[in-house]
Amino acid sequence: LVVDNASTDGTPEMLQEEFPQVEVLRLPENQGGAGGFHEGMKRAYEEGFDWLWLMDDDTIPRPEALEALLEAARVFEKRLGRTALLASLVRWTDGSLHPMNTPTPHVSDGELLVEALEMRALPIRSASFVSLLVARWVVEAYGFPIKDYFIWNDDVEYTARILRREKGFWVPQSEVAHHTKKKYTPLHTSSPDRFYYEVRNKIWMLTKSQAWSPKEKAKLGLRLLIDIRQFLKVNSFSPNAWKVVLLGAKDGLWKAPRN
Repeated sequence: LVVDNASTDGTPEMLQEEFPQVEVLRLPENQGGAGGFHEGMKRAYEEGFDWLWLMDDDTIPRPEALEALLEAARVFEKRLGRTALLASLVRWTDGSLHPMNTPTPHVSDGELLVEALEMRALPIRSASFVSLLVARWVVEAYGFPIKDYFIWNDDVEYTARILRREKGFWVPQSEVAHHTKKKYTPLHTSSPDRFYYEVRNKIWMLTKSQAWSPKEKAKLGLRLLIDIRQFLKVNSFSPNAWKVVLLGAKDGLWKAPRN
């Protein structure tokens, strides 16, 4: 299933010509990555699938990537009970780990950590949507990603909200490549105006979401302040950079995302 986010570059025609077996869900307007994943997951859920495998449009999985995730899910369920999420190892085009898509490890539960390491996996606290396997029961219990996040942190908020109560793992045997143009994080985006979403959405997570504990929120808040300072420095403390940060902070504090 390919979600076409109201593209204007000939994507529907290309898909019909080169990949006629693909189901295309064309959205009437660009709803960002968050809206695309929301609608794609909704369609897959309605069609009755037991697992939803989420990927960006520039994710290239190795042939055995899905098999490794499903095998891990089978083993984990047998040994540890039901598993909510399974994330692949994501590399950039040079073979190194992609900084945007490295899951946050969950190491506070020592017994779970040891069990996972014995199975060559790592418990996680959050993950990106660049190759993430989601169990059907997760959608039933937690719904879909929040559309209003548009881009960035929609996957972090969604997975962290789930993994605050459920179990998820990073499975290195499942490997994909993320073919972004640059090996960047939101801090170093080629379009500084997009950093607005990083500020707004992080503040939404800190003030409007139950995804994180108070202690975790304190760490996230400090990280956000450090990233904002670095963003301003990278952009030479320009008036536009300050405008992006201040507008993101204002909307993060005074607006609320809709589900």
